[in-house]
Amino acid sequence: MVDLNNHIEVSAISESCQILSDTLDLVEKNIMPGQSVLELDSIAEQYILSCNAKPAFKGYNGFPATLTVSIDDEIVHGIPKDVLLKEGQIVSIDCGVIKNEFYSDSARTIAVGKISSDKVKLLEVTKKALQIGIDNAVVGNKVFDISDSIQKYVESEGYSVVRELVGHGIGKQLHIHPQIPNFSEPTTTDLNIELKEGMCLAIEPMVNMGSRHIKTDSDGWTIRTKDGSVSAHFEHSILITKLQPRILT
Repeated sequence: MVDLNNHIEVSAISESCQILSDTLDLVEKNIMPGQSVLELDSIAEQYILSCNAKPAFKGYNGFPATLTVSIDDEIVHGIPKDVLLKEGQIVSIDCGVIKNEFYSDSARTIAVGKISSDKVKLLEVTKKALQIGIDNAVVGNKVFDISDSIQKYVESEGYSVVRELVGHGIGKQLHIHPQIPNFSEPTTTDLNIELKEGMCLAIEPMVNMGSRHIKTDSDGWTIRTKDGSVSAHFEHSILITKLQPRILT
């Protein structure tokens, strides 16, 4: 667990997060029917390197790419493949950056051309779930307040939250304590951790249109819904301050 308690550290991680945000903006502009997934990965990597930064995911535990690209029923960790995006798909782009020895982590799910009304609603609910979680990341609250608010909202809309994959602290490592689940039931040990000024968290609801259950592909990375339903994923790295949470990405 890392608390960022001085302006130098906050400035350093903020720069990493800004590069990441700009990277995702660039990738999103290039998402359209017929776009090569491998080209999206190349665009992201080249931009990050041009900022004198490094892709945080490439080489992490052996992951081979800069982006994770997860399409429709793929939830997270999709390895970019030599395929073209198709009209009507939704694609979750997750990326991380290392700059100034600090990590950043962010994700968004993007429509490929015109998508169905069901997919539009899934994206809206998942994005709102992230904002609800961030709104509860205030000094004096506990991790529970983030997790519980996300779960209650998502399930009230008729969707399910993934249990096996959670948010996390972030700083000079990509994944540090505390874990930030998107659910409060069943309970986990980190739910009782109190939120303090200076904590940096990556909050990331993963929401399935159908069942919450998952399966892993034979590549050992790609995680998808067990029932084949579509899934969305939004994530921000945030800093807890005295007044309100600051979205860094």
